[in-house]
Amino acid sequence: MSDIRILAINPGSTSTKFAVYFEGECKLKKTLRHSIEELSLYENIIDQFEFRKGLIIDSLVEEGFDVDKIKYVIGRGGLTYSLKSGVYLVNNRMLKHARAGIYGQHASNLGPLIADYIALQIPGAHAYVADPVVVDELDEIARFSGHPLLERRSIFHALNQKATARLHAKKIGRKYEKLNLIVAHLGGGISVGAHCKGKVIDVNNALDGEGPFSPERSGTLPAGQLIDLCFSKKYQKDEIRRMVIGEGGYVAYLGTNDAMEVEKRAADGEELAIKIQDALGYQVAKSIGEMAVVLNGYVDAILLTGGLAYSKYLTRFITSKVEFISEVHVYPGEDELEALALNALRVATGEIEPLDYPN
Repeated sequence: MSDIRILAINPGSTSTKFAVYFEGECKLKKTLRHSIEELSLYENIIDQFEFRKGLIIDSLVEEGFDVDKIKYVIGRGGLTYSLKSGVYLVNNRMLKHARAGIYGQHASNLGPLIADYIALQIPGAHAYVADPVVVDELDEIARFSGHPLLERRSIFHALNQKATARLHAKKIGRKYEKLNLIVAHLGGGISVGAHCKGKVIDVNNALDGEGPFSPERSGTLPAGQLIDLCFSKKYQKDEIRRMVIGEGGYVAYLGTNDAMEVEKRAADGEELAIKIQDALGYQVAKSIGEMAVVLNGYVDAILLTGGLAYSKYLTRFITSKVEFISEVHVYPGEDELEALALNALRVATGEIEPLDYPN
């Protein structure tokens, strides 16, 4: 294992995180934060490629790492074609789809682009992505929305949900592929997935406005009122989209996406903050109940993860409503860099074979 050296890369909306792993340990982890002023210089996310990959390379040089010994470069997967869960070799078709943003523009689209560029500079290195946000294992029945022009899509926090599910399985001495789990990722976006014997057979589309609202996203909205809003001539298309993604949830109700601030305001007695915080927990609990139905009531455990899972108030609120379904376990935070590195390690040790991105 000492010869296996991995560079993991996770581009986010306002930061670029990366880490170097070898000898089974994390040797370097950095979060490079980007101001609104810096990012405003670029017309779209893909235009940030040169800026972000340059920062990573400069940081590695400054830290004195021998980059030539890194043979596994793994990035967060973006909004490309729907894929089954696994580790994928980056190829030209994936890069083309990431640039085009065929399912939308998101910072994660830079993951395969940066990983590929850096791997090409290192003799013998290869670029990968693992469990991208477009992992799709939905049962056929879960794809129906109610209208044939609007098929439900699987876009969710696949990397963290899968990593948390595997961590829990290992903790209890079981195989992930033998368990029925409900995993709720509680972050800037919220996704709640039904994991049936290793596959996420139903999950809300956490990007496009489905499921619980979150600090930044509106979640499912009343369709009739949304239609009226769209044709009211008061808003442009991009303004409506921002209401759904980026300026919904806590931002719309309370003017902040900072969950810690909302919790403090609620603890200080602010009535609206109390109501909105509880409403978020209420909607998450309802979604967990839906996924229990998907699993026919056979639920081995409910897992709460993501940044909001650090909130004891919120996790207790959710737990109080769903613990009748199954035992609840809290795994706060989301170490996506570690999850990426562990997936690369599974390839390096021969535990799994990397998959090919479809033509």
